[in-house]
Amino acid sequence: MPATVSIHGQWSTRLAFILAATGSAVGLGNIWRFPYIVGDNGGGAFVLVYLACILLIGLPIMMAEILLGRRGRQSPINTMLTVAREEGLSRGWGLMGWIGVLAGFLILSFYSVIAGWALAYVFKSGSGGFIGLDAEGSSEMFGAMLASPEALLAWHTIFMVMTAMVVARGVRSGLERAVTILMPLLVLLLVVLVGYSMAQGEFIAGVQFLFQPDFSALSANAVLLAMGQAFFTLSLGMGAIMVYGSYLSSEASVAKTSGAVVAADTLVALLAGLAIFPILFAAGLSPGQGPGLIFVTLPLAFAEMPMGLYFGTVFFVLLVFAAWTSAISLIEPAVAFLVENLSLTRVFATTLVAMFAWLLGIGALLSLNVWSGYTLFDMGILDLLDYLTANILLPLGGFLIALFVGWRMTERSVQSELRLKLGFVYSLWYFLVRYVAPIAILVVFLRAIGLV
Repeated sequence: MPATVSIHGQWSTRLAFILAATGSAVGLGNIWRFPYIVGDNGGGAFVLVYLACILLIGLPIMMAEILLGRRGRQSPINTMLTVAREEGLSRGWGLMGWIGVLAGFLILSFYSVIAGWALAYVFKSGSGGFIGLDAEGSSEMFGAMLASPEALLAWHTIFMVMTAMVVARGVRSGLERAVTILMPLLVLLLVVLVGYSMAQGEFIAGVQFLFQPDFSALSANAVLLAMGQAFFTLSLGMGAIMVYGSYLSSEASVAKTSGAVVAADTLVALLAGLAIFPILFAAGLSPGQGPGLIFVTLPLAFAEMPMGLYFGTVFFVLLVFAAWTSAISLIEPAVAFLVENLSLTRVFATTLVAMFAWLLGIGALLSLNVWSGYTLFDMGILDLLDYLTANILLPLGGFLIALFVGWRMTERSVQSELRLKLGFVYSLWYFLVRYVAPIAILVVFLRAIGLV
C-alpha cells in the first residue's frame, strides 16, 4: 500500500489545498485567455457551453487526478508506478506521469516569459506609460517590448526567481504560505476591478455580453474551443493537480474539494470578464481583439478612463499574482520527482528545474525577435511549445487519466479512495469519467491536430 503521508509534507487544512489547487488553476488562462476567446466567440452562448464543459469534463477529470495523487502520495511519475503496481498493471502507466511532468516543465519555460510581460506592464502603467496612449502607440509599446531580448530576459529571469523562491521552501513554508497570501489578494484585486468597472464602465452592457446568450454567434469550432478551455483552465493533465493531491489529507472529501476548486476557478474567470468587458465598452473598443486584448487593447481603455493609471496598475499586479500561483504548481511535479529519486535537497532540485526551464525560456523569448526567422513546422519556439503542450501533451495526459481511473483501476480501489457514497452522484461521476470525458477530450485532441 502507498504511504498515507507524502515525504514532502501535507497541506495543513483542506482550505489550504483548495487555495493551492485554485491558484494552480487560476492563471493567465482565466484572466488573459478566457476574456478574449469569449470576445471572439459571441459572449453569453460561449460562456454557457463553457460552464457545461466544466461540469461534464473538467470536474470529473479533476476528481480522478486528485484521487490518483492521494493514492500514490508521490510525484506523478512515482504515483503512477505505485498505483499501477498495486492494481497489478504494467509499469508502462508510469509514462502518464512523465507526460504530466514534461508538460508542466515545458509550459513553465514559456509561461515565465509571458508572465514577464505582465510584470513589465505593472511598471509601465505605474510610471504613467498609458497616459495619452492611442491605438498606434499601444501597439508600438507592446511591439517594442517583444523586440527587446534584453528586456524580455530581465523580466523572465525575475519571474523565474520569484517562482523558485517559493517552491524551494517546501509544501507548508513555501507553497501553502504563498497561496494563502496571494489567492485572497488576487480575489480582492479582482473584486476591486469589478467595482471600478461598475463605477466607470458600461457594466450593464458587459453583463449582457457575458451572460445573455446569442446562439447564432456560436459555431462548432467555438464549442470545441469551450471544451478545450474548460479542460486546460483547471490545470489538468500536467501533473500539478496530481502532486497537490498527494499532499491532501486522507480525511478530506475528494468530491467536495474538487467542486470547491472548480467553483472558485470558474468564479475568477467570470469576474475577470465582468472587470474587463465594461471597461472596453466604455472606451468604445471591441472585445473581439484576440490575444492582444490584455496587452494592447486594455491599456487604451485605462488611458481614457478616470483613475485608469491606478487601476491599470492594479490589473497587471493581479495578472502577475495569477501567473505566480500557477507557475509554482508547474515546477512542483519535477522538483518532487528529483527529491524522491535522486535524493537531492529541495533547494537544489528547485534550482536545477528552474535553471533548465529558464534556459528553454530564453529560446522562447528569442523566437519573438532575433530568432524569429527560425521556425519548425512554421512555428517559432514559443508557439511550438504552446502547441505541443496545449494540443498534444495535456489532452493526452487527461485522456490517460480518464482511461486509467475509469477502465483500469478496480472499482473497489476507486471507491475506497474517492469515499463517495454509492448512489446517483457516484454513478454519474463514474459514467462521465468512463465515457463522456475521454470521448470529449479525444475529439478536442483530434480537432487540434487537424484530423477532425
